[in-house]
Amino acid sequence: MVRFRRPHPEDVEQLLLNAKLRDELEPFFDESLQILDSGRVPIRVENEFLGAILAWERAPVLPIAKWFSPTLDPPRADQLTTEELHEVLWDIIQKLASRRIYLDFTDHLSDAQLYRLLVRDILPSHEKMVDLSTNCIYFNCAESDADADTWLRYYASEEERQGWMEETGEPLPPIEESPYPRKLPHGTR
Repeated sequence: MVRFRRPHPEDVEQLLLNAKLRDELEPFFDESLQILDSGRVPIRVENEFLGAILAWERAPVLPIAKWFSPTLDPPRADQLTTEELHEVLWDIIQKLASRRIYLDFTDHLSDAQLYRLLVRDILPSHEKMVDLSTNCIYFNCAESDADADTWLRYYASEEERQGWMEETGEPLPPIEESPYPRKLPHGTR
């Protein structure tokens, strides 16, 4: 006698969700979805992946300042006292973190320098506003390509420093303590 296994209700829900997600993704179909046809991943994992792709495809590209209501429009640094600038800076940092936008490697920048970087480069930066708990944006405020000296002086590991010296043949700057240590909010990578 042949026995049939009755599907679990959650399995049926996952299959229905899978069909719905694939239908909604049809206009965006490319080779990244073909990889899923192998059946090698559980349907729940596949649905999470499809949901993330759909969220990415539908997300608007906006300046980060417009991700907030009201739009983040901080005053010019020269209009603020040192104390006011510090307060506004940390308010912006907290608001960015609330949208899973994090700043890395800021300890070489004074509050005024970091504030100007935020206002000039980060808030106007056009990014996909993907609203998924797993999606984070990290801004490297000491990019090694743009400013190797700062990276090597304050942030690079000894292995990174040695690799850079071997690659470039240039002498290494001395390692220094960061002048403005901060404990900024950070996501999990």
